[in-house]
Amino acid sequence: MPYKIVREDITKMNTDAIVNAANTGLRPGGGVCGAIFAAAGHKKLERACAKIGGCPTGGAVITKGYDLPAKYIIHTPGPVYRGGDHGEAELLRSCYTSCLDLAAKRRLRSVAFPLISAGIYGYPKGEALRIAADAITEFLEDHDMDVYMVVFDKNSFEISAKLYNDVREYIEDALVDRIERAEARLRRSKPLLEEELDLASTAPISLSEIDEELDKTVYNLNVSEWDHTVCEKTEYHAPPTVRPSKAEIEKRLKNMDKSFSQRLLDLIDESGMTDAQVYKKANIDRKLFSKIRTNPHYKPGKITALAFALALELDMRETRDLIGRAGYALTRSNKFDIIIEYFITRGEYNIFDINEVLFAFDQPLIGA
Repeated sequence: MPYKIVREDITKMNTDAIVNAANTGLRPGGGVCGAIFAAAGHKKLERACAKIGGCPTGGAVITKGYDLPAKYIIHTPGPVYRGGDHGEAELLRSCYTSCLDLAAKRRLRSVAFPLISAGIYGYPKGEALRIAADAITEFLEDHDMDVYMVVFDKNSFEISAKLYNDVREYIEDALVDRIERAEARLRRSKPLLEEELDLASTAPISLSEIDEELDKTVYNLNVSEWDHTVCEKTEYHAPPTVRPSKAEIEKRLKNMDKSFSQRLLDLIDESGMTDAQVYKKANIDRKLFSKIRTNPHYKPGKITALAFALALELDMRETRDLIGRAGYALTRSNKFDIIIEYFITRGEYNIFDINEVLFAFDQPLIGA
């Protein structure tokens, strides 16, 4: 069921079907089309396409995969981009829905797509990716299928420059903040360090010492713990906290000893969503969710735990609480964690948008 972006040669995908970005005559072409014809067996595939005769833009037809790892090839002609005012978006969306509908009719369980029309047909990559993601995720709301978006390299994929720069700046600020807090902690403990390490009292604090001390004492602290520690031991004062209500305290005490799966099921009930709505929104396979539901002591991976936190649109405190029940934490020492924090603090929970950013920063993807 999940939708996943992968960096791979589409002709090597071991799925039920791969999609060929074809021309309307189904003739051998360049780019992805040429690579698929070559890998499948040029003459065999050309004969099969000639029997079909052609396909309109936005439609889809199917042939055997021949020498490919995939069993089938679904051929769809994408639109040539002519400025965006000639129905290109509707035709491009139709390419994805036509392929997926055809795959569903054939009862295929997995399909791999290239980014259709984003090569020699000139469709802007960012717009093409957004149309693809919207069409695929809407289809997956009602179907169980593994769908892959296959890109050959990072030049084949792009997100908004503004979004990329905003996230990069957020990461840099978080890492600088981490180093500054580590330096402050080391300054407070420097006399003890000098005694233990037999250093001269005038020895400077090196970056390696910072990292070593950080690994020992800082890595697992969350942001609120950092703020509390720093504020207590400097002239600054911790910001006033809002005391939770009696009902909130009782609720937290009641939930304190619950496992990850138990708390997750409670949160799903509280959200008003169905199980299927949550695991699809989390980009999680139904079989995996079934394991979590039936085993109160099931321990998911960190990425799976975070997928559910995002699907339920939990805030930072609630997210830390949920993933903490599976033994995980979010830190500001990890690029992946910082990117997740970036989206949660902004109230942005679309996993497919988040995955596009994670992919751009070479990080693991959420859910799938």
